[in-house]
Amino acid sequence: MAFTSWALILGAVLLGTMAQLLLKAGTTAVGSFAFTGANLIPVGWQLATQPLILGGIFAYGLSLIVWIMALSRVPVSVAYPMVSIGYVLTAIAAWHFLGESVSVMRIAGIGVIILGVVIVARS
Repeated sequence: MAFTSWALILGAVLLGTMAQLLLKAGTTAVGSFAFTGANLIPVGWQLATQPLILGGIFAYGLSLIVWIMALSRVPVSVAYPMVSIGYVLTAIAAWHFLGESVSVMRIAGIGVIILGVVIVARS
């Protein structure tokens, strides 16, 4: 696979990871909520105007554009499994930036994902 194709796939995955982290940080800033008839509009407005959530939405939009560019160069059967790298990056970044725990079982699962991505990439 050409360097440009790898760069586009990795760029889309990194942007998707960033989007997840921003959305999580934004919902944490808003706090726990439940949608009911009475609070649907206030909570919806609070979420819609939260800067971190807006940043996450923007990152997803940009990720979509980069992903489409990647798909124009790489078969989807090769490109899509690479999205699994996002699971690895998100778990590591959530541990590092958000203080989420990463158990031994989760680390083992991440190892399996990495192995799978390597196998697909070499095929």
